[in-house]
Amino acid sequence: MRGNRQLRRMLDKMGLNMNELKDVLEVVITTNDREIIIKSPTVAEMKSEDSTIYQVVGDDIEEKQREVVKFRDEDIMLVSQQAGVSKEVAIQALTESQGDLAKAILNLTTK
Repeated sequence: MRGNRQLRRMLDKMGLNMNELKDVLEVVITTNDREIIIKSPTVAEMKSEDSTIYQVVGDDIEEKQREVVKFRDEDIMLVSQQAGVSKEVAIQALTESQGDLAKAILNLTTK
C-alpha cells in the first residue's frame, strides 16, 4: 500500500492522473505485418494536460501474421500521379481504401 501511495505522489508531481480501465476485453496492436492480441489485460490510463499514456499488462498474448496486400505498379503510379504524391503515400492510400483507386485519389486530394 505504501508503494502505491508513493507512486501516486510521483505521478501527481509529473502532472499525470492515473486510472485503471475496467472490463477491458482485449487490446490489439496492429503493425504492417502482424497483429498482437492481448486478451483480458490490465490497462492503466495516465493522463496529462496534452497526452495520454496507456500501460497494458497481460499473460494471454496471441500473435498473428497479417496478409500484406500487393498493388499493381500501374495502380500505384496512377494514384501517385493523379494526387501528386509519392509512391509510398499512394501505397498507403490504396491500403486505406482497400485497393479502390478512385477512393484513394479522392482521399488524397481532399485532405
